[in-house]
Amino acid sequence: MKDDLMLEAFAARAQRRDQRRNFLRMAGSAAVLAAGSSMLSACDDDHATTTPTPTPTPTPTPTPTVSDGDVLNFALNLEYLEAQFYYFAAFGSGLPSNILGGAGTPGAVTGGRQVAFVDPLIARYAREIAADERAHVEFLRSAIGSTAVAQPAIDISASATGAFSAAAQAAGLISAGQSFDPYASDENFLLGAFIFEDVGVTAYKGASPLISNKTFLEAAAGILAAEAYHAGLVRTVLYGKGVDTPSLRTSADKISDARDSLDGSADKDQGISPTGGASNIVPTDADGIAYSRSTGEVLNIVYLTKLAAQKGGFFPNGLNGTLNMSTAQ
Repeated sequence: MKDDLMLEAFAARAQRRDQRRNFLRMAGSAAVLAAGSSMLSACDDDHATTTPTPTPTPTPTPTPTVSDGDVLNFALNLEYLEAQFYYFAAFGSGLPSNILGGAGTPGAVTGGRQVAFVDPLIARYAREIAADERAHVEFLRSAIGSTAVAQPAIDISASATGAFSAAAQAAGLISAGQSFDPYASDENFLLGAFIFEDVGVTAYKGASPLISNKTFLEAAAGILAAEAYHAGLVRTVLYGKGVDTPSLRTSADKISDARDSLDGSADKDQGISPTGGASNIVPTDADGIAYSRSTGEVLNIVYLTKLAAQKGGFFPNGLNGTLNMSTAQ
């Protein structure tokens, strides 16, 4: 039954994934043809009158730039984390090993298990999001190609010394020495998902100005939209359940405050229940626009640190790729 659910949830996205891959291949081929055309045009000018070449003026060494591959690999690391959490929660197993290899140091997943969902709707949501996140992993790996990074070591355990417990302690949900188990109940699963989802949305939006290739930018925008749907769903269900259980909404708001304390002095993050009793399903600025986080600010949250660091929290050995440093706050 579990395998049937996994296949059912994933099959619907396989065709869309293949279409996106074909789109990227076609775009890449067009770029190669355009480059070849430019070279031929230059070579066709062999008989033109030559002009003496002036002595070049020395120029300063350019500042290293972040490539599109660097940005996509940064996103791939985050997608590994989300996909593994949802896959374990929904199906009781992690991603297949054949989509985890690549450049950098490969790592294993610590923890993770299936949630015994009580609410069948939440179970369906979990399976749908899990399939989406796996599709994101496979799509990004295909788009990046041979330089796609391997999955790094990931901690999604429920132990008292694990990343989820550290995040819950930072939010004031538990005391030192206690553990937070995101697989113990529907509500705990939603709170665990809430830690990730808003971060994914702000990460893609913050990274979008760094992407120069329009094809890659369009693909990243599509993934951002999917992550925003996921985040909105999680926030909606948390708010709805919090009507009957106010402590659940309070816990979600504390997680938001903890994220805000980790990513700097700016008040970017927003809970689901602001003062006045109104809902806050979509966290935006005064213009109704979702806010951004830099790559360093994103890593502050997933590393669970205010320091400049290259590892910690959900990534105990850090990310694979060049964008792996959090920001000192």
